[in-house]
Amino acid sequence: VQLQASGGGSVQPGGSLKLSCAASGPTSVAYSIAWFRQAPGKEREGLSCITRNHARALYGGSVSSRFSISRDNAKNTVYLQMNNLKPDDTAVYYCAARAGNTCYPTSEKYDYWGQGTLVTVSS
Repeated sequence: VQLQASGGGSVQPGGSLKLSCAASGPTSVAYSIAWFRQAPGKEREGLSCITRNHARALYGGSVSSRFSISRDNAKNTVYLQMNNLKPDDTAVYYCAARAGNTCYPTSEKYDYWGQGTLVTVSS
């Protein structure tokens, strides 16, 4: 499966962005899709994951109340709605997929990755 992340950009603190992850390929297989981010000099951090059956998992206390994940199976697209963005949210955001209906917070569990989309939060 191929993943295409989009929707990043520059936003002021307190603003919102909605990222999209479009999947293509053998999407008849059930995939769980997660969002990760990596800031300069930091490790990749798992943010949230959603199964094909819409079961959701949130990781990271700093974002759990501000970010939400959703998916539209008809469009083979997963979204990450990010509200009340802070400068610490500045990072490259990646979507990743794994076959099956189980979510994990760690990157090694995912086999397919999108190219990343940059989010910059600055005044």
